[in-house]
Amino acid sequence: MVDCVVKNWQGEEAGTATIELRVAKEETAAHIVHRALVRQMTNARQGTASTKTRSEVRGGGRKPWRQKGTGRARAGSIRSPLWRGGGVIFGPKPRDFNLKMNRKERRLALRTAFASRAEDLIVVEDFAEQLSRPKTKEMTAAISRWGINPEQKILLILPEKQEMVYLSVRNMPKLTLILATNLNIRDLLTADKIVTTSSALAKIQEVYND
Repeated sequence: MVDCVVKNWQGEEAGTATIELRVAKEETAAHIVHRALVRQMTNARQGTASTKTRSEVRGGGRKPWRQKGTGRARAGSIRSPLWRGGGVIFGPKPRDFNLKMNRKERRLALRTAFASRAEDLIVVEDFAEQLSRPKTKEMTAAISRWGINPEQKILLILPEKQEMVYLSVRNMPKLTLILATNLNIRDLLTADKIVTTSSALAKIQEVYND
């Protein structure tokens, strides 16, 4: 169980919120979170790197010179890997890097990672109505009032897409905006501070605590 103080748009305490997540046992928590992180990073690889072997490089069908009598080394093709412009030995070919992980394990890793960041979690009241128009300056000021340095890496979690909030934070290079239904291990672990709204916290409790 994680108890949090809820702040309003002005940065003042406006109540409390509680979230209870089933997490991994202490002795296995680091292992399962690490596995989930490795899976996410590995699955992000495109695997499209490709090189040509000597049989795929254009040209080289004719023997460049006769086998004997020239004094030069034997050569059968100008596309030998030993030649400039030749094929590549054991070069990369397109491949699938995907790693599998059971859905229950992935959910457990997410809950464990989220709970482990409780000290860096800041819960605020829903503030979309506070932004009458997109304004990055107002958003930066609000973040400062919540006790966060805008220069830190910030993960902002919203319950649903809110256009005014999105337009206000998209120019902030250190801030990442995701929805409560799209949590991922990498963003949870790399952020210095995690900001979530009360409704987003309730959504996390509802979606991930199964």
